[in-house]
Amino acid sequence: MNKYFFFFLFYIPTSYSQISGCTDSFSKNYNPNATVNDGNCLYKTINIKPEYSKLLNDSIKETSGLIYFDHLLWTHNDDHDKTIYGLDSLGKIIKKIILKNIINHDWEEISQDSSHIYIGDFGNNYAGNRTDLKIQKIQKETFLKGDPIIETISFAYSDQTDLSPKKANTTDFDCEAFIVAKDSIYLFTKKWKSSKTSIYSLPNIPGNHIAQLKGTLDTAGLITGATYIESKKLIALCGYSTKGRPFLYLLYDFKNHDFLSGNKRRINLKLSFHQIEGIATNDGLHYYLTNEALIRKPFLNIRQQIHYLDLSIILNPYLHKQFP
Repeated sequence: MNKYFFFFLFYIPTSYSQISGCTDSFSKNYNPNATVNDGNCLYKTINIKPEYSKLLNDSIKETSGLIYFDHLLWTHNDDHDKTIYGLDSLGKIIKKIILKNIINHDWEEISQDSSHIYIGDFGNNYAGNRTDLKIQKIQKETFLKGDPIIETISFAYSDQTDLSPKKANTTDFDCEAFIVAKDSIYLFTKKWKSSKTSIYSLPNIPGNHIAQLKGTLDTAGLITGATYIESKKLIALCGYSTKGRPFLYLLYDFKNHDFLSGNKRRINLKLSFHQIEGIATNDGLHYYLTNEALIRKPFLNIRQQIHYLDLSIILNPYLHKQFP
């Protein structure tokens, strides 16, 4: 009888030591007593201006994705061009690598893990009925040598049952952003009508797969790029509203790969009518963004650019805490 009484005394305080609530001191509803983040932090609207913006070469007018790798920022165009361009921090082209053995139907994103680069050929806004959605998986070592070994990961969406053509820019099954996490790939879709993003997962191995729906997030805009620091449980998404107003959407302090279980924070960018398409970071504090050229004369003449942002004031306390 005594051993059960001892277990009861030990168990009760342990159970009640976990207090759920908002653990982010930058939020409006921060709970200093909370020990477990409930994912319901609320934030004031914030607007951030890039520290600088630099014009990009005309050969990358349709820059559509961005990663930081091997001391360069790598980008690509979203139509026909099979070149991957390596840029310095000011946007100057330092290196070019051509992926000769594949076709650029609609490359919308570039991502990476420790050993591979991934190209997302899954743009689907024209009619929403592509049956050849794919991600090209490229060994980094062979990529840098200029003779890339490429494997193909093909997929379909688990809940897309109607493949009849739709009007342009109306589908829920367009995608321009994804991340790679260990043995899985996670897609962040561009839902044109609702301005939300749905998250799908599929295996990170060559072959044909069904992308499974994991959840939907109301981003109040169209998601066009993603970057991920797995060790810090941080994802930064970029996009723009239906009125062309660019923004970032941060997901951090989540549990495992349940990206919607942690903090969710939208940050507006002081860049009017910019079609932001790519985002990359090396440390989670400093970010580079690229935008496509957007020319609609006589009203718009936005050239392709690279932008640099410092989010230290927002993310420094979080990124410097101890992670398990």
